[in-house]
Amino acid sequence: MVAKILLILFYVFFPMAILYLCRKFPMVNKLGSVVIAYGIGLIIGNTGILPEGAAEVQEVLTMITIPLAIPLLLFSANVRSWFMMAGKTMLSMLGALLGVVLVVSTGYLIFRGGGMEEMWKVSGMLVGVYTGGTPNLASLKMMLNVDPDTYIITHTYDMVLSSVYLLFLITLGKKVFGAILKPFPVGIKGKTISYSQLDGRDPYEGIFSRRVLGPLSKAFGISVLIFGIGGGAGLLVPENAQMVVVILIITTLGIGASLIPSINRIDKTFELGMYLILIFSLDVASMANVREFSGAAPGLFGYITYVVFGGLILHVLVSRYLRVDSDTVMVTSTALVCSPPFVPVIAGAINNREVIVSGLTVGILGYAIGNYLGYIMALFIQHLG
Repeated sequence: MVAKILLILFYVFFPMAILYLCRKFPMVNKLGSVVIAYGIGLIIGNTGILPEGAAEVQEVLTMITIPLAIPLLLFSANVRSWFMMAGKTMLSMLGALLGVVLVVSTGYLIFRGGGMEEMWKVSGMLVGVYTGGTPNLASLKMMLNVDPDTYIITHTYDMVLSSVYLLFLITLGKKVFGAILKPFPVGIKGKTISYSQLDGRDPYEGIFSRRVLGPLSKAFGISVLIFGIGGGAGLLVPENAQMVVVILIITTLGIGASLIPSINRIDKTFELGMYLILIFSLDVASMANVREFSGAAPGLFGYITYVVFGGLILHVLVSRYLRVDSDTVMVTSTALVCSPPFVPVIAGAINNREVIVSGLTVGILGYAIGNYLGYIMALFIQHLG
């Protein structure tokens, strides 16, 4: 019993050490906190140091971290801004979504014989992660009951290829996109936005201050309440549909709660949600068996490569037809493929701060719809045979 309590404390509090290392050492920060969490999780899970009964603790943490994180990630969303996005930004997002749906579907038909069972579940996760991000990937793992080894290797390939993709955007993206798409309209001004990534500040700075901690505790309590409502509703449906119902209800209630100004204005809710994602990442990585990776899914890397870069090509072609400018396409693609925190990075690389607001808006909207779209696509692809 003592060993289990110590293990829980490790999973819950060790991400603080990861965040400290990221803040203290720039090189560590470049790797990213999620990558560090996965790496450490794989190490502790494959060196025989976990105590007896660890699987029970791991399963419980897996079941509670994501449902608690989803509302927190959505509380700060500006839903009204989703419906007021500039026309070109909306067209660019629709082009990106069309691209990912088409390449995931056709890619499944090409790579389904690549040695991985239940590739349709992987397809659903890919739609989720390239519509939203890691939280959606984790949510769909639970909704589709994906094996931990499959989840880890899928996310590992995703992180590798997303890094290559981001490097391309930073180095060659401006020239390549500029040669194909029209330039960003001169003189268009966007709203200013307060976002920690813009000035290099630690997004968790001040989270333990009295000003932040009190309201943030209330937000966490609301998230627990939403989890309870979703969990209660899940008990009313057959067991094989419970997690789907729970996640979709939690997502919907999280969006609804963001419309309440007193909740929407609470500071650091997104950061707290991402902290729970770090706990999940550390936990689920420690459940994976790296010995299973050597012969796993020979076609999976090809499939994800096809999805990432095939989706980009389709996105660019559709955007060219719709006359969307190159800068908008770049930040939209970045928000969906690499997640919103990388939008300011690309905005800085192309020297255009005016596209930051639209890019972040697209990214947060992607978080909101990723669970729905990923699950629907998984069921559709399953029926492709």
